[in-house]
Parts: sequence; C-alpha cells; structure tokens
Amino acid sequence: MVNLEWIQKIHRDKSQRGYTTEAVTDTILRRMHAYVHCIMPQFTQTDINFQRVPIVDTSNPMISRWIPTADESLVVIRFRDPRGIDFPYLQSMIHDSFMSRANSIVVPGGKMELAMQLIFTPMVERMISESKRA
Repeated sequence: MVNLEWIQKIHRDKSQRGYTTEAVTDTILRRMHAYVHCIMPQFTQTDINFQRVPIVDTSNPMISRWIPTADESLVVIRFRDPRGIDFPYLQSMIHDSFMSRANSIVVPGGKMELAMQLIFTPMVERMISESKRA
C-alpha cells in the first residue's frame, strides 16, 4: 500500500508540480515518522477500510513509470465490526470477490465503486430512516 501511495505522489508531484524524483523522495522520507505514528494507527479505528493493493510489481516506487490501474489491483475491504454485513450477498453481486478473513472481502479493483454502492447505500438509507423516526 505504501509503495502505491508513493508511486501516486511521485507521479503527481513530478507532472503537476514540476518536482524532481529526489525532491519528492525527500518529502516522503521527512513525513515517514508522522505517517507511521499518526496516519497508520487511524486505520484500526475506521469502521470500514478500503485498501487498493496492486497486483503488479511496485517494489521500487522511485522508478515506476506508471501508476497501477484499477484493473491491475485488488481492493481489500475490512469491516471493524462485520455483524450485519451480508457477505454472501456482496459476493453474489461482485463477480470474482472472495472472503480473505471473517471481516474482510476482496474485490477486483475495477469493482470498488460498485462495492461502495452496495455497502454504503443500505447504511445511508438506514441512517435516514432512523433520523426520520427520531
């Protein structure tokens, strides 16, 4: 995941901001402590976490020529509390998805938007319904 984020940052900062690879690398390294100690711990607190995982080589993000596409990725969706999540329904609706753990489903990268719609629409509808009753 970190290498994907670095690849995206390097490509953006070079193409849109005119930075060199070395300048972007320096920025990444300067921010590493904050990332490890402030950003990463937040992921354990999220109710639902979507993590795009490339299935192509990203071992050296500093020399990567392309950002992996959605079709070159899988998305791991982790639920902090999976109670009430209809995993069989999600799997039936999202072709090639599978459960990797009791609280995680993996979907093809190109199906992330569909997964978000299938997961969040019932949650939003439930919140609206509950707010009308209150």
